[in-house]
Amino acid sequence: MPLQEIYMYQDFGELVLPKKFGMLLMLRRKSRRKIFSVAMLVLVICFTLLSVRSFGQIIMTSAPQLLTDPFLQLPTDTSVQVVWFTEFAGVNHTVTYGENLKQTAKANTTKLSRTREDQESRVANQIKDGQVYQKPVWRDIWRHEAEVIGLTPGLRVNYRITSVREDGETVNSDVFTLAATPKADTPLKILLTSDHQLKPMTAANLQKVVETVGRVDGVWFAGDLVNVSDRASEWFDDNGGGALFPGLQGRAKYDMTHDGVKTTYTAGQIIQHAPMFTCIGNHEVMGRFARTGSLNDEFDDTIPRAVAQRTYRDKSLIDNSFNTNTYEEIFSLPKSKEGGKKYYAVSFGDVRLVVLYATNMWRTPSLNGKHKGRYREAERDLNNPEDWGYGQVIYEPIAKGSKQYNWLEAELNSPEFKQAKYKVVMFHHPPHTLGDNIVPAYTEPVQIIERDDNNIKAVRYEYPKDADYIIRDVVPILEAANVQLVFYGHSHLWNRFVSPSGMHFLETSNVGNTYGAAWGDRKREVPIGYQEDYVKLGDPNGLEPIVPTISPLLGEDGKAMPYISSNDITVFSIFDTGAGTISSYRFDTRKPDSEVLKFDEFKLK
Repeated sequence: MPLQEIYMYQDFGELVLPKKFGMLLMLRRKSRRKIFSVAMLVLVICFTLLSVRSFGQIIMTSAPQLLTDPFLQLPTDTSVQVVWFTEFAGVNHTVTYGENLKQTAKANTTKLSRTREDQESRVANQIKDGQVYQKPVWRDIWRHEAEVIGLTPGLRVNYRITSVREDGETVNSDVFTLAATPKADTPLKILLTSDHQLKPMTAANLQKVVETVGRVDGVWFAGDLVNVSDRASEWFDDNGGGALFPGLQGRAKYDMTHDGVKTTYTAGQIIQHAPMFTCIGNHEVMGRFARTGSLNDEFDDTIPRAVAQRTYRDKSLIDNSFNTNTYEEIFSLPKSKEGGKKYYAVSFGDVRLVVLYATNMWRTPSLNGKHKGRYREAERDLNNPEDWGYGQVIYEPIAKGSKQYNWLEAELNSPEFKQAKYKVVMFHHPPHTLGDNIVPAYTEPVQIIERDDNNIKAVRYEYPKDADYIIRDVVPILEAANVQLVFYGHSHLWNRFVSPSGMHFLETSNVGNTYGAAWGDRKREVPIGYQEDYVKLGDPNGLEPIVPTISPLLGEDGKAMPYISSNDITVFSIFDTGAGTISSYRFDTRKPDSEVLKFDEFKLK
């Protein structure tokens, strides 16, 4: 209860307590000491009322709050899962739905097992490093999931969630709509997005999706939802305004200022109405558990499973190599027998969407020796192999003969895939791009240890180009299976390509920022003196980027550019399954009153 509801001064002579406290006390100005004494008494009463617990009993609490709005997962022909989060376990969580919200579904509640905050969190009162947290601290968050059944494809139904706290206080969401999975021949609009990561333009991007397209029917997210997966505030309530769920639910509050004019973006209500299908990017993976002093360092502290088995023997591989626990606990996704939620396939309207786990640990290309990198270990770590980074570790094998490859091969031959009108494959790592992150090749690092007598002089890594698993093994079987679209992210830009057979490759990941494109005078940072001839410009895998078909941006030379790489212009793409088109739009955040412009469109065969 706000302090001003408990007492107020009038002309500095009277103190009035509201009737709801059962008394009316009038004080006339007699002495400053008496007024001060009464004021202190009132403050004591105030803080007592505001106390959450006394001797283990709840005296009074603020009204309960939802940590997220509900969002939709795993639609079937007759049902859909409704998921939401709170910071209290509660005693009852339900979804009411249907006509007049008369039907009820009870939720199952689980607690996230790894969510924490640390000195680099930006949450609540912490606005700079270490103000509240000096090390990782557990944060209790509960997940609630209810199955809404009895749905009819094509018919939208109103729904609302309700959570009851342990003290009996109740909180409701607004009313949203849900639906069963769409039947074939249903025209759909699907948002293609990736790499939100709390970046500056993301809230503007999602707000313009809703303002331009209206309600979408689904979201495909090609990885890198946040930066550090176990940092709870990045998912739920980072006080910079760019956390994942507020952005996708229209609850963001992100300020952008240009030419002295501030614009606040609230993003868009999207996943309250539309199911989201995601894939694992490198930022969904956490490293060795609690071995370092911050969550950022823990994220960076991944090592190959084989190394962990040798180093830690009987200890947990999950805790001592890498894991996707928080990501998998947050989302309900389709599952494959072989890969669980990590890779799967799902039919959605006319589309068969195949989601792969194709990502590796990002490491710096720098050769300065200060940090563990793509091409060499940090000099300070040379004599301590437990601290090595082991190059750009590939998290899940996908080479020919691996479990994931065999599953993919079987999926491409399945009736569900073959009979689908549109065949789309989504993963995180780019097979073709102008971005930096495609170099070196997507293959296991070959470790080379240089010694001077018994001393380690250097540890470096080579990546044979002819062993690129995506280009050598995966792309050929996608081509043979007549996949029309491969969708991915990772490099924070927009560009697209078409193979000689007509398979489209789209990277539409310039949602919130960019790191640049290897085009014109801007070259990738690549090492000198290594065995492989790393490509500094263009697509290393040999395709020419496609110039946007409607309104390309122009370079300084006046020529149309085949990409968008900007920290002011944000891009999103929409797959219209009715028309069979994929349209890309751009919005210049420097001009908040400007229109969203469609700049490219292509049609799938």
